[in-house]
Amino acid sequence: MTDGERFERLVAIMHRLRAPGGCPWDGEQTHASIKPYLIEEAYEVLEAIDSNDDRELCSELGDLMLQVVFHAEMAAESSRFAIGDVIEAICDKLVRRHPHVFGDTEVSGAEEVLRNWSKIKQEERRQSAKGSADASALAGVPRAMPALLRAHRIGEKAATAGFDWTQPSGVIDKLREELAELESAVAGEGDERIEAELGDLLFAATSLARHLGIRSEDALGKATDRFAARFRAMESNIETGGRDLAEMSEDEKEEAWQRAKAEVG
Repeated sequence: MTDGERFERLVAIMHRLRAPGGCPWDGEQTHASIKPYLIEEAYEVLEAIDSNDDRELCSELGDLMLQVVFHAEMAAESSRFAIGDVIEAICDKLVRRHPHVFGDTEVSGAEEVLRNWSKIKQEERRQSAKGSADASALAGVPRAMPALLRAHRIGEKAATAGFDWTQPSGVIDKLREELAELESAVAGEGDERIEAELGDLLFAATSLARHLGIRSEDALGKATDRFAARFRAMESNIETGGRDLAEMSEDEKEEAWQRAKAEVG
């Protein structure tokens, strides 16, 4: 069976599930009702990537692909578009945005590719129907994205447009500046101002991560995992010693924490 035949089988199965006499649950779903599954499947793909499990990644990519086919099938039922239109649109977009591969444009490296990609996207938005589309260099980053991911992508897009620090040291200086402003706000400002300054500090931190070649979402996820592992080890040590964390002094808690860090890493 060819890849094309396998894909056609998937589309046919989804059509059968939605058709009269098919699956009652699948048949009553809408674009809105299955939105959470699209996000969930995407995160499961990320988890499979992090685990370096090819078998699991293969399976999760299939689940994610199903969401695309599911949405396309629902659209086809009301003659809005079909899976073929989805495929054609992405094929056209890839060719259009890679003139250095499918055209005569010459590039000197990956950075120039990204700059050209950004320019092409902006031009596409300007030419969109009735000029109603957002033509900003920052367009296309959904507000519904997790905040750290969105901040990272916004920073990337601004950088591609030419608005960024030239060196990580400049971002570190900005981070210090934002921390000082947060400290000032905490000392004598209201909650709204404190929230704003904390947000600026977090955004600056994502910019530093980007300059260091680190994804802030991944860095925070790993830091959270480390904290959880250390905390669990500390709990176990305290319980083994017949103590209660809530009743320990600050010095005792710090000592227990440092012991757990040494054990877990």
